[in-house]
Amino acid sequence: MPEGPEIRRMVDDIAGAIVTRDAKKVFFAFDRFKGYESALAGRRVTAVSARGKAVLVFFAARGDDGPWCVYSHNQLYGKWRITPADREPETKRQLRFAVFTRDQAARLYSASDIRLVRPDALDDVPYLAHLGPDPLNEDIAAGDLIDRLNDTRLAGRALGGLLLDQRFIAGIGNYLRSEILFEAGIAPKTRPKNLDDDAKQRLVEAIVRLIRRAYETKGITNPPDRAQRLKDEGLSFGKRRHMVFGRAGRSCYDCNSEIIKTTVASRRLYYCPRCQPTD
Repeated sequence: MPEGPEIRRMVDDIAGAIVTRDAKKVFFAFDRFKGYESALAGRRVTAVSARGKAVLVFFAARGDDGPWCVYSHNQLYGKWRITPADREPETKRQLRFAVFTRDQAARLYSASDIRLVRPDALDDVPYLAHLGPDPLNEDIAAGDLIDRLNDTRLAGRALGGLLLDQRFIAGIGNYLRSEILFEAGIAPKTRPKNLDDDAKQRLVEAIVRLIRRAYETKGITNPPDRAQRLKDEGLSFGKRRHMVFGRAGRSCYDCNSEIIKTTVASRRLYYCPRCQPTD
């Protein structure tokens, strides 16, 4: 499943193709939305934005009918494709939703969680209603994230699982979870309630820094200098991308200890036992 940075980069591409343009045609695969295809056709696409791992496509009002928003969540299999309007991608995926402008088309394949809602009712969408702070798409202060760590409903849960919970902080997925904990020097089984103030500050700074770095670098979480050095040494994108994720059995860049792979919340997690010691 794409993580927050990948969703945001995808949204940037969608926006570049259709925002401030009139939708010449709108397509829905689901019968319950078919009646809205003609209602949305001809309207200006005013914005495309991300919230966590959701994509929101906004259409302007027309006449007495107010603005609309198409909400979608890629889940495991959804994929957006941007092409010239008259060129259909070669794929065996099923088309679920599409917006066609005069020149470009944005098509969403395979996703099943698609809703048509009024913009002022977005907070009623279950995923969005329970979404935590979104450091990549909102102006979030470090204190807001520390408040989440201190929330008594969350403070007793091990961070290895909690970081995947979009109700805690939005946009973190599997590779970011491992990288954030390593960057902060915190073991996966640690609970927020057992962190001192310095550790909490390290954690929230690592969350913001790595989410933004992954967005800016197309998924690279290694520090820029190291990533460039590894590239100059001839390492592939996959092998120079992360600090610990996907590096089981290899040496930690910081201490030369062996990176360990484990499973937390039914998903693989990587950590350095020396840089992320347990108490």
